[in-house]
Amino acid sequence: MKQSKFVICIDNSDYPASLEIRKIYESVADTDAAQMGQIRVIDESGEDYLFPESCFIDANLSKEILAALVKAA
Repeated sequence: MKQSKFVICIDNSDYPASLEIRKIYESVADTDAAQMGQIRVIDESGEDYLFPESCFIDANLSKEILAALVKAA
């Protein structure tokens, strides 16, 4: 099973239609994007897009919360 990672949006100033401040987003592993300072997340449209890593922080979720989010997806 692929491990899901979740991040919290802390800056949507350039992407107000795609991202919400303080919302938890699921990120998708993309090593090429990471090398360019980008992160791939599933945004408000339900599709995955690249955004600057600086727009997010790691959510550091407990195992229980992580399990609930993965189950809900």
